[in-house]
This record gives sequence, C-alpha cells and structure tokens, in this order.
Amino acid sequence: MMNYIWGAMVVFSFIAAVFSGNMQTLSDSIVTSGQDAINLILKLTGMMCLWGGIMKIAEKSELTLVISKMLSPLFSVLYRNVDRKSKTAEAMSMNITANLLGLGNAATPLGLEAMRRMQEANPDKTKATDDMIVFVVMNSAAMRLIPTTVATLRTQFGSASPMEIMPATWVSTILSLAAGVLTAKIISRMMKKEISVVRFGRKRGAVR
Repeated sequence: MMNYIWGAMVVFSFIAAVFSGNMQTLSDSIVTSGQDAINLILKLTGMMCLWGGIMKIAEKSELTLVISKMLSPLFSVLYRNVDRKSKTAEAMSMNITANLLGLGNAATPLGLEAMRRMQEANPDKTKATDDMIVFVVMNSAAMRLIPTTVATLRTQFGSASPMEIMPATWVSTILSLAAGVLTAKIISRMMKKEISVVRFGRKRGAVR
C-alpha cells in the first residue's frame, strides 16, 4: 500500500511541477533531498552504534536490571507475557527510560532490540503479540518527562526559555499515552472475544 501512496505522490509532484512551471525547483529538491537522506542515514547509524554499545555496557554493569526492577510495577500492568527479569524487560526498560528523558533517536536502537527479543519469543512469527503492540503504542505516544530534543531545537532557534514547554509536554504525554494504551487494550479484548466466538461456533457446528 505504501508503495502505491509514494508512487502517487511522485507522479502528482511531477505533474504539478510541469503545469506550474517549477521543474527547476523540483530538480533542486530531488538533489537536496537525496543529500539529506544520506546525512540522516549516517547520523542514525552513528547514533544506533553508540547507544547499542551503551546498552551492552549497561547490561554488563547490571544497570538495566536495576532500571527493570524500578519499572516492574508498570510491566506488571501493561506487559503480561514479559518476564520482568528477562533480557527483553531490560531492553524495554532502557527504551522507556531514554524516551522519558527525551532522547528520541537514542531510544530507537533500544526499542529495536526489545522488539527483536520479543519476536524471538513470539510463537506466531507472522503476527505481533499484545505486548509488542502496546510497546509500539507507548513509543508512538512520545513519552517525555524532559523534552531534551525539543528544548535543544528551541535553544538553537533563539528561545530564551527552552524548557518552558515542560508542563505542556507532561499533559500531552499523559493524554496520548493513556489514549493509546487504552485503545490497544480494548481492541485486543474485542479481537480475543471475536476469535473465541468464531471457535465456539465452529465447535458447535462440528458436534452437530
């Protein structure tokens, strides 16, 4: 589906540039966007290598275990099938911590590591588990206690009080996180009930 969407956007952009007389602007955008993409890849690669190494150091020093124990009450409520003492829980804890500190790019490699470990324990490799879905929702909800990245950008653009957005950040974080997790849990229960009804109907049909 995404291939069709991107293809349609490219075709539409080309047609719009032809009829509006902005072909030169389109050509310049293609060149600069290619350069920006390469720069972004290099930055993300360096960030992933750095925080992947930090994750290994945290594991060796048992820092991940300490953070996992601190977050164990949260894990008990949200993640029913993840062992709180497992390596998966440690990677998830580090990801959540990085998100709460506003280290967006730093949280990415930690989140990927947590997802990889959850997928290894997933009995059905073609479908995401409820814990995997909730974890993705939590990352998408932009959990923030300290908006480090946004504050840095505000500083670069001349803000006199880059951290004044913290109250608004807390409110938006709580609302988006609550809405996302609640929706995921409700849909999960609805899907399980639907599957149970279908299976029950098949059993009754087979008995008859």
